[in-house]
Amino acid sequence: MADAIVAMIAVFFAGMGVYALAAPGALVRPFGTTLGGAAARAEVRAVYGGFGVAIAGVLAYAVADGGALRAGAVFTVGAALAGMAFGRVVSAVVDQRTSFYPNWFYFSVEALAAAALVVISVRY
Repeated sequence: MADAIVAMIAVFFAGMGVYALAAPGALVRPFGTTLGGAAARAEVRAVYGGFGVAIAGVLAYAVADGGALRAGAVFTVGAALAGMAFGRVVSAVVDQRTSFYPNWFYFSVEALAAAALVVISVRY
């Protein structure tokens, strides 16, 4: 069951990464962001695309290998997701209120996935 959850989160990151690489403007549009030029598209491709694909690879490796790096890799991705969720909370405190989608929806996804990965990493 743990491997299935880690694999599902890997698929989510892979999907986000590939989508960001292919259509960076469409990825950030729900957040009210428009990309002004090539540098902005490169930034989204790097941070959401390249990072997402790399994280998917790390999680896939953790599921497939089962070696000494498994628990650390899964914990690290969980910590990164917790940091993303924390950033949304900080924004909620210092900025104006936002609707459930997209910010609180993604907060929920990030927080749930973070908790799952941290718990799984302890059990590996």
